[in-house]
Amino acid sequence: MSQIENTEVEEAPEVEEHKPTYVGLGIHPDPKYNNEVVAKMINIIMLDGRKYAAAKIMYSALDIIAEKITDKTPVEVLEQALENVRPLVEVRSKRVGGATYQVPMEVAERRKNVLAFRWIKDAFRKKKGRGSAQRLANEIIDAYNKVGSAMTTRENIHKMAEANKAFAYYA
Repeated sequence: MSQIENTEVEEAPEVEEHKPTYVGLGIHPDPKYNNEVVAKMINIIMLDGRKYAAAKIMYSALDIIAEKITDKTPVEVLEQALENVRPLVEVRSKRVGGATYQVPMEVAERRKNVLAFRWIKDAFRKKKGRGSAQRLANEIIDAYNKVGSAMTTRENIHKMAEANKAFAYYA
């Protein structure tokens, strides 16, 4: 036997594929609640790159929610509020033969989330008085209870889609 036959050939270790550390929304979870939805809401309410200020407002709002709604965690309340505000259908303009029709269409999952975040943000920013955290907490609680400005926006969109149901065949 030769020396070459006795030696074993060492195999190179397998290289693992790089996997991102986050899932879902594609952003890192926030440090306090370790939740991506909270992190996304912080990013949405942030103005002029002032993330610390936005995080302070969001965490204060969640603390206020925790005081007012004791049977659920504030993150669960936020997620349920967003679920309540998400639209099912929306109208889109479609031009057919010189006329423009408002055609009702189903909303994609990602756009549902974007609209829900945006409507809650817009609703709390339009309110006057009190601090930002208090206004945000009130809007989230209102959305959780299926009332408030964000829910009104959603209902208006649904009413428009219902009224223009006759043009659905243009979709």
